[in-house]
Amino acid sequence: MMLGKKIIVYVVNVDWFFISHRLPLGIEAIERGYRVYLITKDTGRFRELEDRGIICLNMSFDRSGTNPVKDLRVILNLYKIYKKLQPDIIHHVTLKPSIYGTIAARFSRVQAKVINAVSGLGYIFTGDRSYLAKKLMTGLLWFAFSDKKTSFIFQNPDDCAFYRKLNFLSDKNYKIIKGSGVDEKIFRQKEYYSNDKLRIVFVARMLKDKGVYEFIKAALLLKKKYEHVIEFILVGGVDMLNPAFISFEDLNGVCDGDYIKWLGHQDDIKGVYQTADIVTLPSYREGLPKSLVEAMAIGCPIITTDTIGCRECVEEGFNGFLVPLGDHIILASRIEKLVNDKELRIKMGTNSRRKMLKDFSLETIIKQTFAFYE
Repeated sequence: MMLGKKIIVYVVNVDWFFISHRLPLGIEAIERGYRVYLITKDTGRFRELEDRGIICLNMSFDRSGTNPVKDLRVILNLYKIYKKLQPDIIHHVTLKPSIYGTIAARFSRVQAKVINAVSGLGYIFTGDRSYLAKKLMTGLLWFAFSDKKTSFIFQNPDDCAFYRKLNFLSDKNYKIIKGSGVDEKIFRQKEYYSNDKLRIVFVARMLKDKGVYEFIKAALLLKKKYEHVIEFILVGGVDMLNPAFISFEDLNGVCDGDYIKWLGHQDDIKGVYQTADIVTLPSYREGLPKSLVEAMAIGCPIITTDTIGCRECVEEGFNGFLVPLGDHIILASRIEKLVNDKELRIKMGTNSRRKMLKDFSLETIIKQTFAFYE
């Protein structure tokens, strides 16, 4: 440990998520003189993180499991690391690291500021899950957070209200910071041009809770009328560790490769949005979907659900449309409206860029986060 340097520890489920959502924070911390540690699962990307000056510690988080022995081992390992490093700031990201990390920090008695970034409430709180599962998770939340000694960053006011209802919040231990930010210098406003077919694009992991089937049902509803005019593009990988995953077989069964295409994971997501005419995400719940913010930065009109997290990205009629949760018929009607109105697509796309710069720029998010740190 280097003397004289403050220490920030980030705790995240997997390394690729830190790279996609929090890497600019880590780089900014290093530039501000912090020594930055990352505790996460190594999926093969530690080298690129270490090349940026981040010290990586491998720890496997079971994202979907509830094995008490494994969970206790995670808490114990975090306890030992916190005890050894004596960090100044501990920043947990997503639900499991927040719960287990907060418990570990409490028992290690470190003098760190502990911050839990609430990016949604996870699978258990999405859709019609069992009452018992929700009750157990709420109990864990209460055990970890009820002493009000930790701080929280929320991405939307709905999650904030949920934590307030559970009496976890004081007047000073939380802040709403909308998302993880997008760099407008990288995600630039696109030039508008005509595709052979209009491209309606969906970007997310292939999970039922992301609204994959609603997207496909809307596509099928419009097929007879628009089959030779538009195409529906699904972009994203299969996450078999998530209980809501959709299998390769099921996806290939509903995608014909012509009217409905599944492209899988794409590294060049910017290129995907640059050729998109309409972007939609009929998700059931989000913290704040970075995929939509990236699409907004590039200048795409947005159609998403009027639900937690998603609604933060759309001002109805300004840069897109909000549709009821699970309603593929209204989703199809909003897609059809934009398909038939090029001027509206361009206008809403331009407004998306404006809204992104106002609410979700990377510079804004970094400034707000470090103000909360310091």
